[in-house]
Amino acid sequence: QVQLVESGGGLVQAGGSLRLSCAASGRTFVGYAMDWFRQAPGKERETVASINWSGSSTYYTDSVKGRFTISRDNAKNTMYLQMNSLKPEDTAVYYCHAGSYWGKGTLVTVSS
Repeated sequence: QVQLVESGGGLVQAGGSLRLSCAASGRTFVGYAMDWFRQAPGKERETVASINWSGSSTYYTDSVKGRFTISRDNAKNTMYLQMNSLKPEDTAVYYCHAGSYWGKGTLVTVSS
């Protein structure tokens, strides 16, 4: 059974940091890009960041550029999202995505 499991969410004050992890099990994602999405209350799910298989190419939505860093460790079948200088508008459920698979999400709440 293929699973993507996110962890690392929580409550943090504005300006703080969190590191999200996405652990894949049941298969490897050789050759696949992986992504972080987020969905805030009442809003559509949006792409936050993407990374290609080798990690040589990344994409960030404009609102997180310079604050978030996506990375992956293929040996551990795990993807990360380092989030710094967090803002209240970053509050959302963050989802991991690879191929046709989605994690269940981890909640990030940033207080002002």
